[in-house]
Amino acid sequence: MAEYRNQRYVLASRPEGTPVPDNFRLESEDVAALRDGQVLLAIKYLSLDPYMRGRMSSARSYAPPVAIGEKMVGGTVAQVVESRHSDYSEGEWVLSYSGWQRYAISDGSDVRKLDQQVPVTTALGVLGMPGFTAYSGLLTIGQPRAGETVVVAAATGPVGSAVGQIAKLKGARAVGIAGGEEKCRLLTEHFGFDAAVDHRADDFAEQLAKACPDGVDVYFENVFGKVWEAVFPLFNTYARIPVCGLASLYNATGPFAEPDRLPVVMREVLSRSLTLRGFIQTEFAKEQSASFLRDMGEWVSAGKVKYLEDIVDGFEKAPEAFIGLLEGANLGKLIIKL
Repeated sequence: MAEYRNQRYVLASRPEGTPVPDNFRLESEDVAALRDGQVLLAIKYLSLDPYMRGRMSSARSYAPPVAIGEKMVGGTVAQVVESRHSDYSEGEWVLSYSGWQRYAISDGSDVRKLDQQVPVTTALGVLGMPGFTAYSGLLTIGQPRAGETVVVAAATGPVGSAVGQIAKLKGARAVGIAGGEEKCRLLTEHFGFDAAVDHRADDFAEQLAKACPDGVDVYFENVFGKVWEAVFPLFNTYARIPVCGLASLYNATGPFAEPDRLPVVMREVLSRSLTLRGFIQTEFAKEQSASFLRDMGEWVSAGKVKYLEDIVDGFEKAPEAFIGLLEGANLGKLIIKL
C-alpha cells in the first residue's frame, strides 16, 4: 500500500452564535494500512449542509453532537484508490458519509456505488440526501394535490428547489421564498416556480399574500422566523406543514426575545385543522429510498426536475464556505471539490 497523508477538519470549539473560522481546526495524520475486507477512499467532493450547524451545538437534537476534537460530519463522494475488498475495485466511485477529510477507510457497509451516467455530484444533492428530504417530506406529509398552493422557504436551496418542482409535477402551484432578486429570478426562470417572493423586501408579507390569492395548502418549512409569520395567516383549512428546518434559529443564543405566540398557533392548529409535523429524512429511508431513486432519477433525466450546484474548489475553503451557507451566500447545492 502506498503511503497517504490525511487531512481533516475537526470541531475546535462550539460556536457562540454564528460560527467563525476558529471553531474549526485542520489536522494531519498518516493513513493506516488496509486490512482484508477494507477499501481506501479518496474524497473528491464534500457536501456542506445546514444541519451541520446543529451538530456543532451541544443542545439536544435528533443526533448526537460532534465532540470537541472530533471530525466534522458530512456526506462525500469518493473514489476507491486501493482495495482489499472483493466487491470494490480501484477507480470506482462511491457515496459515503466520511466527513470533512481527504481520505477514509471503509469496510464497504457504509458506501454505495454510484451510477456514472449522471454527474457524481448529484449524489450529494438532487439525487442524494437533500433531494430525498424534499421527496419524502413533501409527498408523505405535505401530500400536494392538483390545484393546491405549495409554498416553500429557502427555495433556491437543494431541498427547496426540489420541493417546488415536485409540487408542480403533482399539479400544484409552487410559490418560492428566497433572499434577493437573483434568487427569485432563478426560481421562476430556471426552476419553473409559478411565483417567487423576496423575504428581504419591506412589503414581503403583502407580496406573499398577493402571490397566494387562494391561500396556502402546503408550507414546507425550512426557515421559521419572519417567513413563518408571513405564511401563517394564509393557511387554508386542512393545510399541511412539513417542518424540515429552522434556519433562522440555528445561530440563536440565549432566550428568545420575541413574545410567546404558541397559544395563537395552537388555536389556529385546532380551528383550521392544520397538520404540523417535524421530520428527519432518515425515518423514511427504508420504505422510500428505492422509489426516490427511481422517480427522481427519471425526472432529472427527462429534465422535469432541474438542479443547481455551487462547487467551491479547495478543501481549505470548507469553513469559510460553510459559514457563508448559513448566511445564504450560496446558489444551489453547496459542494467542496477537494
